[in-house]
Amino acid sequence: MIRYFIILFLFFTNSTLYANDDSFNNWLKNFKVYALKNNISELTFNMAMSDVVFLPKVIKYDRFQPEFYEDTKTYISKRSSNQKVKQGKKLYNSNESFINSIDNKFSVEKNLLLALMGIETNFGTYVGKMDILSSLATLSFDERRSEFFTKELITILQLIESEKIDHNILYGSWAGAFGYFQFMPSTIEKYALDYDKNDIIELKSIKDSFASAANYINKIGWKKNQPCFVKVNLTKNVPKKLLNTSAKKLHNKNKFKVLKQYVEDKESYLIDKDLIGAIITPDKDIIPNAENLEPAYIVFENYEKILQWNRSLRFGLAVCTLKGKFENAL
Repeated sequence: MIRYFIILFLFFTNSTLYANDDSFNNWLKNFKVYALKNNISELTFNMAMSDVVFLPKVIKYDRFQPEFYEDTKTYISKRSSNQKVKQGKKLYNSNESFINSIDNKFSVEKNLLLALMGIETNFGTYVGKMDILSSLATLSFDERRSEFFTKELITILQLIESEKIDHNILYGSWAGAFGYFQFMPSTIEKYALDYDKNDIIELKSIKDSFASAANYINKIGWKKNQPCFVKVNLTKNVPKKLLNTSAKKLHNKNKFKVLKQYVEDKESYLIDKDLIGAIITPDKDIIPNAENLEPAYIVFENYEKILQWNRSLRFGLAVCTLKGKFENAL
């Protein structure tokens, strides 16, 4: 029944969007006026935006993301498979000295960087083929998150204006993310590095992309060699107010020694009792009739840094799971 309604929703959404071409063109004219007031030259705008078109598929993808319909077990298992580990080891072995140097310089574990790259782009083998400028323009035009994507589109145009990014290679995800680690324009602006000093940021190169990813996760407060989460079995008397089902903001955080009183086999966890954590039950908000207490995890501050990268409870769990597999494999 749920799939039936999703199909109907996508059908009607798609029909509506195809009828909006004229509206999009009018929007584009108005956006040009706005862009020129935000330090974008007419030369840069015309060069970068001349081939921009409305992309109906982008709206489909926005409405039907795997974070919205896959249960936690399925989501994690797909993204932390043994094949992923094998591919990551191969990439690491080919760039061992450099990746180790990034680990040391930025104090960010190579296992985490490999996990992020593996889940974001399958180690650079799938960086996306969508025209990023068209994707961002489509999502800026769409009402659901227009303000956010308008800012991202302005930012990427400013990066093109300053010649930090080559607009000719801007192909990536449907949401406008770019490169081996799928940086949004605002992330490029704040954290991306021209690490090889060739006067352009190349996020589809190992050097610039790994250094940029490490710089990003370091700057937002990642603590090296601290845990992400532990999977737990909750007791039935756990207060409902402690359970987080959304990634927007984790609430009712406390020390592990306090939270673990609601965990079965509480003495079996070798975790610093004073680490600050929160309880998440990630299936409750997406799986009909899901048990409120299962699956359940106590997540820590490092996990919240992954949420800053991608605000999805399942994404954070998948990254940390794959990171743990690399710790055992490398």
